[in-house]
Amino acid sequence: MVNFGAIIIGDELLSGKRQDRHFQHVVETLAQRGLELKWCRIIGDDPALIIATLRQTLPQDDIVFSFGGIGATPDDHTRQCAAEAAGVPLYRHPDAVAEIEARFGVEAYPRRILMADLAQGSRIIPNPFNRVPGFSLHHHHFLPGFPQMAWPMMDWVLDTLYLEIRNQAPETEAVITVLDAMESPLLDLMNEFVRRYPDLRFSSLPHIGEEGERKVEFGLRGSRPLVIEGMNYLKTEVEKLGFRWT
Repeated sequence: MVNFGAIIIGDELLSGKRQDRHFQHVVETLAQRGLELKWCRIIGDDPALIIATLRQTLPQDDIVFSFGGIGATPDDHTRQCAAEAAGVPLYRHPDAVAEIEARFGVEAYPRRILMADLAQGSRIIPNPFNRVPGFSLHHHHFLPGFPQMAWPMMDWVLDTLYLEIRNQAPETEAVITVLDAMESPLLDLMNEFVRRYPDLRFSSLPHIGEEGERKVEFGLRGSRPLVIEGMNYLKTEVEKLGFRWT
């Protein structure tokens, strides 16, 4: 199964000046295609940190969407950092030049054309909003920070480059809520469950109500037959411990 990751870049997100909108959209966009996000990093406009992050992720087989920092202003570092992390030079990509010139004509020079300077070996990602492209390097896909540009570009990448890997996400998920319970008395059951069912994704989420009532929500994800079997096991064992469930 292919893993998907996301890198969201911008000091304004970490300072709270702007709220991130990409994370939830990535989750929903992948889910529409039967895929799921495995990891996400939000980092600032720090070239050393961006390079270190990409040096770690570029050699992996994960499909990664990176948002932000591909413009031409002094705080946009992603194009240069991608090249540095990959150990290749920046070069003026002819396809990117053609797109930018087609949109801006002579006004592409001398500044807008800088956005055509991409890591050697990159492939462009078309931008239906203003034709300033993003780029792909290995299985990393670098998109603008603006959602109205980035989101249709992400759709294009998924529907053009990865159409054959749809519907990889687990087929079934199920939830049981254990009433009047805390996690501590259920720990032995949880540990035994993950030992018995290593192929299921298990989660435990405790809740405390406004009046102090407690409950624990167990979630399972995986193949339908295994989820059904695992859920029946949980219900039986929860009852043996003297708890009610819904």
